[in-house]
Amino acid sequence: MPSSLLVLASAVIIFALGLVHLLITFRGPKLQPRSAALLAQMQEDSPGITRQTSMWRAWLGFNASHSLGAMLYGAVYGYLALCQPELLFDSAYLSLLGAALLSSYLWLARRYWFSAPLAGISLAGICYAAAYALRALG
Repeated sequence: MPSSLLVLASAVIIFALGLVHLLITFRGPKLQPRSAALLAQMQEDSPGITRQTSMWRAWLGFNASHSLGAMLYGAVYGYLALCQPELLFDSAYLSLLGAALLSSYLWLARRYWFSAPLAGISLAGICYAAAYALRALG
């Protein structure tokens, strides 16, 4: 049970980070450029791959889909930790998939993001690793 609670904690942290990120993607100025001129340029210019969207709309879509991915991890791994812990802990695939996702988020946070997501992802990763360490010991 402590192992399940640690995975649940990891899932809740990542879900919360995703939810907050989704909210600030569409509300308020936190993910807008500080420069009004840059915002206007992003709204007018398109990426090289297509003219069917603007850089601004792509930016919003990328941020929203990123948020949904984090929330999906939280929902799935939270459910597994609470309702199907044997499936989670006995599946090498699910165990490694969760570790790979958290490791990827940690790498991205260290390389491209800032201290708040790095701290949250680090804590989620510690909870996840501790869950498997406890499971292996007991």
